[in-house]
Amino acid sequence: MLPYAMHRVVIDTSVLVSALMSEGGASRQVLRLALQGNLQPIMGSALFNEYENLSSRREIIDRATSSLDELETLIDAFLSKCDWVVIWFLWRPSLRDKADIHLVDLAIAGNASFIMTYNVGDSRQAELVCDELRIVSPADYLKNRSVA
Repeated sequence: MLPYAMHRVVIDTSVLVSALMSEGGASRQVLRLALQGNLQPIMGSALFNEYENLSSRREIIDRATSSLDELETLIDAFLSKCDWVVIWFLWRPSLRDKADIHLVDLAIAGNASFIMTYNVGDSRQAELVCDELRIVSPADYLKNRSVA
């Protein structure tokens, strides 16, 4: 068994949005684990741009469980825990959702064990097979988090 901190993870925007909109649930628990230093989220420029875009959308802000100032503080705190990774090589697996290709590139470049997303089915269709990388929902990660 590996301790949480050993798990390097890519956290998709679908997970971040869910965490912002609900104080309970698996997404918020994953965010807590990251903030407590119990897992290592990795970040790249494309994912950061998605986070910025989504976290400033009015429909997300209106549905969030916190004030705008609290949201900004939460996101800043999360980003401060991220290990920033530069992608030097593009694997470009064939995914059903082309907008998620950068997540696989980031995960491989950052030596991640997991991609956490609510688009699990789309991401598992990749032609590139990487046995060390698991694509899971936040709930599945939490249920099996001692498995690397």
